[in-house]
Amino acid sequence: MEYTDVAVIGAGLLGCFAARALAALDVHVTVLEAREDVCTGVSRANTAIVYTGCDTRPGTLKTELCVRANRDFDRLCRELDVRFSRCGSLMAAFGPRAEGVLKKKLDQGRENGVPGLELLGPAEIRAMEPNLSPDATLALYAPGTGTVGPWELCIAAFENARDNGADFRFSQEVRRLARSEGGFLLETDDNTYAAKVVINCAGLRADAVRELTERPAVRIFPTAADYLVLDDRLSGFVKHIIFHEPEEKGKGLTLVPTVDGALLAGPTERPRNTAPDWATSREGLEELRALCGRIVPGLPLSETIRSFAALRPNPWAVREENGQWARDGRSISSFTVLEEDGLISLIGIKTPGLTCAAALGEHVAAMAARILDDPGRNPRFDPRRRGITRVHDLNEAERADLVRRDPDYGQVVCRCRGVTLGEIEEAIRRGAVTLEGVKRRAGAGMGRCQGSRCAETVVKLLAEALGVPPWQVTKDGGAALVTGELHHKPDNGQKKAPRY
Repeated sequence: MEYTDVAVIGAGLLGCFAARALAALDVHVTVLEAREDVCTGVSRANTAIVYTGCDTRPGTLKTELCVRANRDFDRLCRELDVRFSRCGSLMAAFGPRAEGVLKKKLDQGRENGVPGLELLGPAEIRAMEPNLSPDATLALYAPGTGTVGPWELCIAAFENARDNGADFRFSQEVRRLARSEGGFLLETDDNTYAAKVVINCAGLRADAVRELTERPAVRIFPTAADYLVLDDRLSGFVKHIIFHEPEEKGKGLTLVPTVDGALLAGPTERPRNTAPDWATSREGLEELRALCGRIVPGLPLSETIRSFAALRPNPWAVREENGQWARDGRSISSFTVLEEDGLISLIGIKTPGLTCAAALGEHVAAMAARILDDPGRNPRFDPRRRGITRVHDLNEAERADLVRRDPDYGQVVCRCRGVTLGEIEEAIRRGAVTLEGVKRRAGAGMGRCQGSRCAETVVKLLAEALGVPPWQVTKDGGAALVTGELHHKPDNGQKKAPRY
């Protein structure tokens, strides 16, 4: 049995930021993650937007945290060495119903204290976004809206928490949670942990984890979403995040110019059971393409390089009915943070969960500190973390200096994104154990060819580092990526990879 002050269940954005905030306190924290790496659940697939708070109801915890988190996001990303673009957003209306929604959001945003909000007419819209449909009649401009890499942010929080003493344990799914004298016992397949406080950040399983000790109160009923990613050669096609407020009720289009230079389109909203988890649906992708044709008619969808699906953890209050638990009322839009005698559960944290992840981490860490009788601060805590050097972003002199010090940073492996051998090796040293783990840390495989050129090299590097044959390396957990031996075939007759 192992002992800890606080056990955090789940290593997505919420779990990693909870661990980071706890690491700033004089406590021992252990993070138990069911998968082989961080950022493998809900956190891995979303719209990557840092919201301002004009979309949330005044006076709620969600609004308080969102407005504060947006204001502090530049500082947070400087501390964690994470790319952040405060590109601003335009919420566009194409008729009277949507115009009314925008005017209400303007009033609500101002009540929430969101700065810089402004309504724009057709001429102003076209001046800011000439590729947007000329049928747009009104737009709400929010200069504080931004975009960030969700993977970068989650991994940065993980590394900073780990560097400050948080103990991360992978492949440790909590099977049993029971109250004991002085706290809780958490059982996984191969270990038992004793903790004084438990913070439940289990994502789509957060309700099930809570119900290991408590009666049902809130349950998650996930919906699914589809996205398209367009190549970075379209960088600048739209300069701001575009929210389409539809004239009819339903989900409009969102376009995000990402920090990588790609263009993200989505999400749709559909029942979870229309396709397997994390699989796109044909209907959803067709809906997205049709919306793109209406809202940004010149958008060349031929530049689509991939599609992906996401799961949205919608929480509902439930009531017992004839021995079954049924939904009660409407879906819960506010953040659900429940504290029950040392068990703190974050259930169904959806938009703007990414924006508020650090603030929510601080919020639940403060709750844990009160339960632990205020343990004080960790005097050695350092909020700063250094990211993996991105060779492609360096100038010529910086790149040459780096290559002199380590020639591996001069050997390009991922040609689409200019990712080098040195960056991939560093990603593996920092904890990547799958192909997707390398992609999320270094970017190899995110470009136009989606890893068809570099995957073989990355698999070989992972196999060597992990001490396993290549056919045991997985793409993202689960089944192996390849079978049998890998045999290198030179690309286009080249015997060596290109170099900077």
